Amino acid sequence: MSVVVDKRKCPQNHKCPAIKVCPVGALTQEGIGLPQVDDQKCIDCYKCVEFCPMGALQQSEKNEGNRK
Repeated sequence: MSVVVDKRKCPQNHKCPAIKVCPVGALTQEGIGLPQVDDQKCIDCYKCVEFCPMGALQQSEKNEGNRK
């Protein structure tokens, strides 16, 4: 996985605003719960990571050097 969600930083009390910036629909959310990243769809663009106002979406450490 290239993007992870830090549940300690995600307030989980509203619709995740970062969902709308994912160009391939890899970020989803049921209700106001914790957003989920679909590894099969994610293209490692990290737009969601840059957009997340809470810093809850993060680049996983194993892919830290592979930013596109």
